Amino acid sequence: MERLLVFRLEAVGCSAEALLNGIPLLRVGGEQMLASLPVHEFTLAGRNEIELIVGPPALGGGAGGGADEKGSEPHLSDGRVGASLRLMLPRVGAVAHPAQARTLASLDWAPAAGELYRSPLRLHEGLDLPIAFPRWRWLDAPVLTLSDALKEELADYVLKIALGLANGDAEPLIQASRLRLEELAQAYQRSLPGDVSRLRAHIQQLHAAQPLKPILPTPAKLLMRAVAGGRLIECLAPDGLPLLRSACAGGGQMLWPLRVAAIGGEFYVLR
Repeated sequence: MERLLVFRLEAVGCSAEALLNGIPLLRVGGEQMLASLPVHEFTLAGRNEIELIVGPPALGGGAGGGADEKGSEPHLSDGRVGASLRLMLPRVGAVAHPAQARTLASLDWAPAAGELYRSPLRLHEGLDLPIAFPRWRWLDAPVLTLSDALKEELADYVLKIALGLANGDAEPLIQASRLRLEELAQAYQRSLPGDVSRLRAHIQQLHAAQPLKPILPTPAKLLMRAVAGGRLIECLAPDGLPLLRSACAGGGQMLWPLRVAAIGGEFYVLR
């Protein structure tokens, strides 16, 4: 593989979020105003939809456990606010920068001084990509309805993974992510056994350096965010970060993002 498909999101004076095919992938704001991410596993053969949200709603608890939508807020631009989203094709190992990589699609927003705008502000663009990725499983997963019953089931599902990590055992996470790992290996032309071995070794190393003590999920701690049209449920904590997390050596925090689908009546981590 010589090149990567990469999302690059940049903002000045505002917060912004980038979505690809209905899945939120990057969010910037505050001190972090630039982020990038390879996106093969979220990209489709044929038509793709990219979306830029300026001033995205805060992620917070609610009856449905989703984003906190409070209606639009008016703002007056000072001429120094803006956001940019690019889908780029840099060479492997190169910086994903417009000056060094081909831009396949872009969304740019920069209101003039004195211009009124309302947030959240959503910009869309569709594009066709002549790529040969397989049809990812999440595309055919059933749409899930957010409910208290689903929250109970998902909290119990993530709890089993967390208990494995608390014992330094990667197998519950590996088994839950089996389909995701298969598709990641396809997306980036990697070895599946190699990816599994690296994940297992990484968790063992983390646990050896400092015993993992992940937050033990409960329904009250789980924020469900429906993405990909409701086919995937992102498991977050009330602060908007992944629910599955643990402190690690050096004072940092290890995060394990989980986007879960239901296939044949069973939950699977697909992204």
